Amino acid sequence: MTHLNIDGIVPVMITPFSDDGAIDFPGLARLVEWYVDHGADALFAVCQSSEMQFLSLAERIDLAAFVVRCAAGRLPVIASGHVSDNLEDQIAELEAIAATGVDGIVLVTNRLDAARVGGQRFLDDLGWLIDRLPPDLPLGLYECPAPFRRLLSDDELKVCIDSGRFIVLKDVSCDLDTVKRRAALAAGSPLAIINANAAIAYDAMRAGSRGFSGVFTNFHPDLYAWLLRHSADHPDLAAELSVYLALAAMAEPMGYPKLAKLYHQRIGTFQGTLSRAVDFDPRERFWALDVLIDKIMAGTEHYRRRVAAAG
Repeated sequence: MTHLNIDGIVPVMITPFSDDGAIDFPGLARLVEWYVDHGADALFAVCQSSEMQFLSLAERIDLAAFVVRCAAGRLPVIASGHVSDNLEDQIAELEAIAATGVDGIVLVTNRLDAARVGGQRFLDDLGWLIDRLPPDLPLGLYECPAPFRRLLSDDELKVCIDSGRFIVLKDVSCDLDTVKRRAALAAGSPLAIINANAAIAYDAMRAGSRGFSGVFTNFHPDLYAWLLRHSADHPDLAAELSVYLALAAMAEPMGYPKLAKLYHQRIGTFQGTLSRAVDFDPRERFWALDVLIDKIMAGTEHYRRRVAAAG
């Protein structure tokens, strides 16, 4: 298998849309540059934040291929787009995403045993897919919360580690003890455990999570990058920053991913805030949301100055 490390700060990419509902590819190109300029170590395209459940297969393919072209080898690109219920449909979509040139493809855990039969079905479905995917293609795992969160058991994780096929797990357990246990299980293997929960991000990094891949990588990935790389030299600032990052991320339920699109509209990355996943205006449902975004932006700039001064 081709050697590939997926660790560090791995933004879960959002998808900008034009007013006519089509993918805004010029805006997406600027978004890729924004991630690159703000500390990303890899890009996770065609994920839940990308609204993959609301994209056609053709759109998922175009999205993955475009991100690969924009990244241009500067950092690795992984992608999922794994949304179907039927295994035959799943292998078709995964093979199509693999053909776009991504560096690895990510399997969604809730698609394995999608009917929730239980027992051995998860590992049976996993083995069926692995046997049909290119043997040299690096694979990832994603405990995507939609349509339901399906966490790996320790035994299932061990099977994935022992297979030698998997290089990353996007951990959505949101539980520090689970992250610690999984990091210990994966120690010495190619598989990186990367936490996705902002509340435990700092503690998870210190406990063995090899990065961060939460939704607020769409707001300040550079601050998570500093936390990962420099916290040991500045523990007091790191602890303070981790509190800000956790509190800022509490805005996620307020219409994300449209929330992130409102932010990027503010900073000029792209103009459209259309979302297929969020069919309401978050500013009408969540009063003073614009003021909250102002505060998040002010806090982000404050800590960018602080960490720059700290080195």
